[in-house]
Amino acid sequence: MAERQGAAPPLVVDGLTFRYRARPEPAIRDVSFTLEPGELLLVAGTSGCGKTTLIRCINGLIPRSYKGELSGRVLLHGQDTGGMSLSRISQIVGTVLQDPERQILGAHVFTEVAFGLENLGVPRDEIVRRVEETLDYLGISHLRGRETFYLSGGEKQKVALAGVLAMRPSILLLDEPLASLDPASAQEALALFRRLVDEGVSILLVEHRVEDALSIHPDRVLFMEAGRITYSGPVDGLMEVVDHRQVKLPAPVVMQHAAAGPPPVFEPAIQPDGREPLVKFEDVSFAYGDGPEVLHDVSLTIRRGDIIAVLGPNGAGKTTLVKHAIGLLKPRQGRVLVEGRDTREISVAQIAHTLGYVFQSPSHMLFAATVREELAFGPRNLGYGEPEIAAGVEGAIDTVNLRGLEEYPPLALSFGQQKRVSIAAILAMRSKILVMDEPTSGQDYWNYMAFMNGILQMPGFAAVLFITHDLDLAICYANRVILMHEGRIASDGPPAEVLTAPGLLRRCRLVPTSLLEVNLKHLPETGRFMSAEALAHAIAGTPGPSRTQPEAPVL
Repeated sequence: MAERQGAAPPLVVDGLTFRYRARPEPAIRDVSFTLEPGELLLVAGTSGCGKTTLIRCINGLIPRSYKGELSGRVLLHGQDTGGMSLSRISQIVGTVLQDPERQILGAHVFTEVAFGLENLGVPRDEIVRRVEETLDYLGISHLRGRETFYLSGGEKQKVALAGVLAMRPSILLLDEPLASLDPASAQEALALFRRLVDEGVSILLVEHRVEDALSIHPDRVLFMEAGRITYSGPVDGLMEVVDHRQVKLPAPVVMQHAAAGPPPVFEPAIQPDGREPLVKFEDVSFAYGDGPEVLHDVSLTIRRGDIIAVLGPNGAGKTTLVKHAIGLLKPRQGRVLVEGRDTREISVAQIAHTLGYVFQSPSHMLFAATVREELAFGPRNLGYGEPEIAAGVEGAIDTVNLRGLEEYPPLALSFGQQKRVSIAAILAMRSKILVMDEPTSGQDYWNYMAFMNGILQMPGFAAVLFITHDLDLAICYANRVILMHEGRIASDGPPAEVLTAPGLLRRCRLVPTSLLEVNLKHLPETGRFMSAEALAHAIAGTPGPSRTQPEAPVL
């Protein structure tokens, strides 16, 4: 899909340093490396370490769209990008963003994929041929006529990739491309990336899901910390030098490292009683516009003490289900009751006192001038007094690790940091039930473990529900798992029951992880699922509290 252009390497980054105008310190510092033809380079690192900034420097958005102080240079096939137009760079470098919402402009899938080619003045017949070939190449021809607004997050990610591949770049920059994909789709996407590399495309893959990315054998790994490259070399070397708490590594590797440290202590503040119903779905069905039904006769009850993980393939109806609970959508048939009141009869603002919702895309939520103002907005609208607001804001900042960023503009932060701001904004509202859509998207391992631990240990929540494609998140934290498939509930129960059926997992496009495998191996002796860190001590017989999961509720 790409042609080699001369003898020079496709990409050379030389002494690159950049500081955003709105930030006091550089986002990246003296970064240098080379990307060879047909090479797959994995870039890993903690949230906010500069990975996305590096991508913006390579694709020309810095300094053209993002202003600040830039030094160093970027060479594409030997040519300095400083003297190239953005349209010329885009013909060589294709970029898939973390958040597909920011990339999709077209109303329909076909026009979205054709958009870049139209901007380049490609003849119509050639556009049609390239779009059709790309949709077929990615296996999404069935989406051709769909409206982009009604696509799931994973479907949008695939369409965004199609729009880039249709332009046939020789260099592909992938910024967290797995974040919105279900596990099976993520495996398919990774196989596609390997296929593109084997066909000659040079790929720079930024990804927190390092364990998944290792399955396609990256040629090299760069590890970044605080804007600098601290490791460059083979994958095996990364395992030796990186802190297992910074990067999500295979569970056996984490267990080996964790066994040498103290056992983790985790006791959630949410305690199941299995009795008080908070939200109830009664035979709920729903369709967008004149389209097909997205939910089919869904019935379920969320009770006090539930920590629920909602899993399932892209397009299964997970987000649609949650939007009914918070009143953004109303059932076509059936009804949803929030603390006994029909959502048709109460406002979204009234429901917000009971359910706080963190959107999948932070760009749907963030607007204030500073992080502190963003966090104060919701509780102020709900009528809290200023002392309560201040206390809630400070607690939320600590819980999601935003200390030091309080006066920064939220939209000037990295995607992972923006995600944490959106979660903190809901934490500050102190709703009874916390609902999060893909909370770990864009998060490094340390941050997502830290804020999940913090959230579940905060007093005041009666229940927590999170939509996720991260099977390990459900294993570590949920006491109840709901599997959705084609708008229906395929299974509902404790993780150690729901996640032990291989056929069901395949049907719901869930791929067993190394953490699931080691938990299943030791389940007869542990009796429940655990994080890798806790499991390392449990199987070694370490005494003391190392609980990572509350007891299953009565369903």
